Amino acid sequence: MAGNNPAIIVTFVLYLVMMVAVGALFYRRTTNLADYILGGRKLNYWVTSMSAQASDMSGWLLMGLPGYALLAGLEAFWIAFGLALGTWVNWRFVARRLRTYTEISGDSITLPDYFESRFRDKSRILRIVSSIFILIFFLVYTSSGFVAGALLFSAIFDLPYATGLIIGVVVIIGYTFLGGFTAVSWTDFVQGVLMFFAITIVPLLAFGMAGGIGMTFESVRLANPDFLNIFTASDGSPIGAIAIISLVAWGLGYFGQPHILARFMAIRSAEEIAPARRIATVWVVVSLAGAVVIGLIGIANPGILPEHAGAEQVFIYMIDSVIPPLLAGIFLSAILAAIMSTADSQLLVTSSALTEDLYAVLLRNKASQTELVWISRFAVVVVAIVASIIAFNPESTVLGLVSYAWAGFGATFGPIVVMSLFWRRMTRNGALAGLVVGGITVIGWYNLSGGILDLYEIVPGFVLSLVAIVLFSVIDKEPAAEITAEFDRV
Repeated sequence: MAGNNPAIIVTFVLYLVMMVAVGALFYRRTTNLADYILGGRKLNYWVTSMSAQASDMSGWLLMGLPGYALLAGLEAFWIAFGLALGTWVNWRFVARRLRTYTEISGDSITLPDYFESRFRDKSRILRIVSSIFILIFFLVYTSSGFVAGALLFSAIFDLPYATGLIIGVVVIIGYTFLGGFTAVSWTDFVQGVLMFFAITIVPLLAFGMAGGIGMTFESVRLANPDFLNIFTASDGSPIGAIAIISLVAWGLGYFGQPHILARFMAIRSAEEIAPARRIATVWVVVSLAGAVVIGLIGIANPGILPEHAGAEQVFIYMIDSVIPPLLAGIFLSAILAAIMSTADSQLLVTSSALTEDLYAVLLRNKASQTELVWISRFAVVVVAIVASIIAFNPESTVLGLVSYAWAGFGATFGPIVVMSLFWRRMTRNGALAGLVVGGITVIGWYNLSGGILDLYEIVPGFVLSLVAIVLFSVIDKEPAAEITAEFDRV
């Protein structure tokens, strides 16, 4: 595609160097584990909002979702709608209270840390079980980013899949290893801005080259009128209630994503949540709409995508078709930005689970801050290596891997986060039951042949986790006065 184009190569190299330079800049500013994991709770609302959404959307926004829209048409609307709604609800009802609660309850810097402090769990079983599920699902989630990176490099530079995978992994490890949370958040801010402009400008230019919006949609209608109906599949069959529920249910995942919730915990003050929410909501609505439109433009202009390319590469080839080479390098960097902004956050949260929630608890409870920071850095490398092994299968799809991991986090942690923030009567045993039931339900449901009723595993996982939390809390003795007093204070 562009392997011999020096303008694109130079732009990409400069972008990669800049990301690693940010990590080096913040290297000396990272003095303790709280700095490395949560940036000392010093993020302003612009960085918080943009980094939260950039780390949220990942490569699947510019690759997975456009590819889905290319194959299914406006059926993809339901995923976009669910995600937009989930984003707003998460910022509106969870963000401020989580920021306040995690600071008041032991100044918690990770979700497992918060669960332990919130329920005064001296057995530490909550922390350990939470960390295990984080490792399981983030290994899959991180591998999805590595798959997207490999697809990107192989499409742009005509590289073998494995070579593209290794390049992406090395760069992401570089700046995450050095700078920790602050470096990740600032690079995510830059990447979020870049993603926003790419996903708005490229479709507008593509519309112009296709003869305008009206002509584009007419071409889609001629290709298959069912592509323009949100209630029918591409084969003309009606989309049933189960399918719509499964697609919209993606929005439930937001309440349990550790890499997104970490941004809420890291903002400077709870008062800055409101402006951050407005920025994040605008960003996500525009970006999701742009991703779906890209897929529709691909349907209207089938010549954009070469025969050998996969549907998830449609945005890459669209940029190559409508953008001059120098600017194309910048916009293609936006796809890399989307991939890196999520993979780095996932590596960081996973390393925090290994360091703060397992190493420091089970092996070295008197470890120095310097030791913990270095253990976190090396944990980033180990996790990245394991995730890249998972990603080495070139048949993997970005959306498929993200779907499983998203459901895992949403159902395992989402109900516990929401209930712990809003239900005074919730107990430690209720939280533990919710963790186990939610996580195991997702794993079991996913691995059933074809699933049950084709229902997305996050739905039964989320519902059964809620039931377990309520049931085991009600039959348990009431929380201690210290716990309820803290809840009332929050």
